[in-house]
Amino acid sequence: MKPLFHRLLGAVAIVAVLYSCASIGRLEGGPIDETPPRFVAGSPLPGALHNKKKKIVIEFDEFIKLDKANEKVVISPPQVQQPEIKSNGKKVVITLQDTLKTNTTYTVDFADAIQDNNEGNPLEAFTYTFSTGAELDSMAIAGTLLEASNLEPVKGMLVGLHANLADSAFTTLPFDRVGRTDSRGQFSIRGVAPGKYRIYALKDADQNFYFSQPTEVIAFNDSLIIPSMEERVRQDTLWKDSLTIDTIMERKYTYFLPDNVMLRCFKEQIFSQRLLKTERLTPQKFSIYFSAPADSLPLLKGLNFDEKDAFVVEQTTGRNDTIHYWIKDSLLYQQDTLKVNLTYLYTDSLKQLSPRTDTLKFVSKVSYKKLKEKEQEELEKKLKEQKKKKKKRDAEEPEQPPFLAMDVYAPSAMDVYDYITLTFTEPIAHYNDTALHVRHKVDSLWQDIPFDFVRDSLDLKRYNLYADWKPGESYAFEVDSMAFHGLYGMFTDKVKKEFKVKNLEEYGQIFFNITGADSVAFVDLLDPQDKVVRTVPVVDGKADFYFLNPGKYGARLVNDTNGNGVWDTGDYVNKRQPEMVYYYPQVLEFKANFDLVQDWDVKAKPLDKQKPDELKKQKPDEDKKKNKNSNNRNNNSSSRNSGRGYSY
Repeated sequence: MKPLFHRLLGAVAIVAVLYSCASIGRLEGGPIDETPPRFVAGSPLPGALHNKKKKIVIEFDEFIKLDKANEKVVISPPQVQQPEIKSNGKKVVITLQDTLKTNTTYTVDFADAIQDNNEGNPLEAFTYTFSTGAELDSMAIAGTLLEASNLEPVKGMLVGLHANLADSAFTTLPFDRVGRTDSRGQFSIRGVAPGKYRIYALKDADQNFYFSQPTEVIAFNDSLIIPSMEERVRQDTLWKDSLTIDTIMERKYTYFLPDNVMLRCFKEQIFSQRLLKTERLTPQKFSIYFSAPADSLPLLKGLNFDEKDAFVVEQTTGRNDTIHYWIKDSLLYQQDTLKVNLTYLYTDSLKQLSPRTDTLKFVSKVSYKKLKEKEQEELEKKLKEQKKKKKKRDAEEPEQPPFLAMDVYAPSAMDVYDYITLTFTEPIAHYNDTALHVRHKVDSLWQDIPFDFVRDSLDLKRYNLYADWKPGESYAFEVDSMAFHGLYGMFTDKVKKEFKVKNLEEYGQIFFNITGADSVAFVDLLDPQDKVVRTVPVVDGKADFYFLNPGKYGARLVNDTNGNGVWDTGDYVNKRQPEMVYYYPQVLEFKANFDLVQDWDVKAKPLDKQKPDELKKQKPDEDKKKNKNSNNRNNNSSSRNSGRGYSY
């Protein structure tokens, strides 16, 4: 009995230990489910003819959910009245609100909106089709949509067909068939009947499926689209086992064309001229904003003051659309309210520029009295802080008067092509150019050198100083006290900046040999964020960039059709496409003292294959999903091995 008792006791102890170990953490349920839902049944049946049902029910093999159904699900022909799209357990239920058209093929393109309920695995490119007539149109058209200015793939934009070939169809009628672009800018329009079509893209702000708002982004193709199909053959491999091929079979299938339609979208330049807003944030300045550039300044007539020589006018854009009026006379800017008659050109109902006069009141957000009180409080506070920091002395030094703020751009490592910039908080009434000094260090001596000092062409509060810098040499820039006198009476303090110009060996160069560009073109050199670093014209098939800091660079070429030095958008009414843009298909990287010579045929690759992935802001959803699944696997693995104790 005793041995038996001991054996039973030992068995109980083992079970207890095993239970204790097993209960330390929860057991995981195996590998992550990455299988998407599978279609089981539907009503009407897929491909059904003579359908009269407006309610579509589609069933799957597992519980599902819909991701952004209103954005991703596209029904063709487009539905003017928004359909009701819901998920219910294992089913998707769609209720159409529009009347069904006779003898028409309907397609419901879900893209990746259908996902399983637990892991969110999407059912890619799922489309449901039926017809209200005796035939099912089965042709398809595919292509890519890119942003015209930077070849960026455009996601979620409508692409539509018109059987009506008139130009007015795009601006007056809903599309006949539609699709939507994915994260790669790719689209497919299905259920297309034989015939001739015009194709467009539209960012449909008001959801009427035609171009009705001047601010809507659009694209159009100059050529007609004629859908077709051809029989092709693919090879299917049958395997005996994982290593041995049994049979290679040839299977015929139908391929639809065209499959490479290229669209470049753009927003038209809006020339509707109108007064946007006015403001007077401080007593000394008021501002006027217009919706579009103008050839001349508006006429301003003072009603409670004399406007003659009363202002310093600042045009920050140089296009007469943003205008700041700095008030010179202290008696004038101390007035809380300024009344003016403003005469300007505006776009009337006939889209013609006509003169218009408005009576405006400029009321300061902060009264002059309160502003001065606030400034005095801040000054007193500053002086108190200065006194606290002072050490005890026999006699106090006189307090320094407030100076006009002046920001000096003169980096300690100056580029050979760069220049010094002075920026002020208010316009400058006058300055003493003899109070500015640029000195070159020769051996141990500082020698004055000549320079050019000019006001910036756009910003009247900014001044630029240009000098012929010698690589590797040291310089000093000095401004004497009271060199600049602000519009409102304050002077600047003295400033001294020392810097050294970079050596030529610290730079690299890029030389492009370009083919395929128009006679007038320019190249933008880009940083890794796709922002312009420098621009040069293409001359005799060459675009050369000197004195580049080491790093990574991209390049973009613009065919400058009108020769104005900037990229220009398109115009649908005048059937003008936006100016062509091409990207160098690689990101170039070089180190200091390195030269790159690159041959560049701008048409060697299709537009959608040109822009390097490193420069793209719109990343493919496939990459995001891979990262998400990878993170899920890592997290799951981490959770399985993170508990303390033993694993049995």
